[in-house]
Amino acid sequence: MTESEVNSEVILSGYIISFLVGLPANLLALYAFSVKIHSKPLLTDILLLNLTVSDLLFLLILPLKMHEAMSNMEWTLPGFLCSITAFTFFSTIYTSSLLLMAVSVVRYIAVAYPVTYQQLQKPVYGIITCAVIWLISTAHCSITIIVRFHPALSNENATVCYENFTKEQLKFLLPARFEFFIVLFLIPLLICVYCYLRCILILYSRPNFSPMQKQKAIGMALGTLAVFLICVMPYNMSHLFGYFQGKSPKWRYYTLLLSTFNTCIDPIIFYFSSSAFHCSSEKFIFRKFIFRKQVLKSHGDASSS
Repeated sequence: MTESEVNSEVILSGYIISFLVGLPANLLALYAFSVKIHSKPLLTDILLLNLTVSDLLFLLILPLKMHEAMSNMEWTLPGFLCSITAFTFFSTIYTSSLLLMAVSVVRYIAVAYPVTYQQLQKPVYGIITCAVIWLISTAHCSITIIVRFHPALSNENATVCYENFTKEQLKFLLPARFEFFIVLFLIPLLICVYCYLRCILILYSRPNFSPMQKQKAIGMALGTLAVFLICVMPYNMSHLFGYFQGKSPKWRYYTLLLSTFNTCIDPIIFYFSSSAFHCSSEKFIFRKFIFRKQVLKSHGDASSS
């Protein structure tokens, strides 16, 4: 792939921005959710903790994608690193989408069926849900390994990572991507839209909900839909176009760049989704700092008296 087809400097800049913004934000979220789960684990907190882990895995593999962009979109690293990078890169994108869908379902149940929601507040339900989601996304994205190493599909002369596919690879890959579009994007998107619209309608139809709860529901809905429409949809649309055109679109590199910004938007969703992000961080970070300050002050007053 040549520089004229893909501007590697734009790709590299996007990766760097996502890494510098997303890594500290998600590390803070990881700390907040870890503390919250140790004290009182809720179903939503377990889902969002897994979403944070997914984003961090994505960010940890991003330096390899930066190296690729610095090499003018050619893969100069060992081949096995290409497989690891592609598998982690794509599976975490879909894991995040499915986890966001699961959060929307839990939010809807909490508003529409509060009794059922209370019955679901067992950590085992969150663990099982996350395990199923990870299994679905990793099983689907094992295609990145199959395409590279299957004897009938592998392309030993490829100088790029998971691109420039042969005709045999495309016959296998394009229908699989179309299935990805339906199962891992369109269905989760429709579920999110339905759940959040229902949440908003229910909240505004019941006067016992406070304005803060209504604003939180709107923030959740807009934040989650923004992730799907801005970060996830363009990349999945490349699957749809590629399936009908019979080739892998070159512009999908830029749609993948949008997917990296997902790691910067997710912490906003964490803030609206769970008290762990703003309450736990305040409680266990700032309060500890204030407590230490008070202790030092009391020791100072005691010594002066």
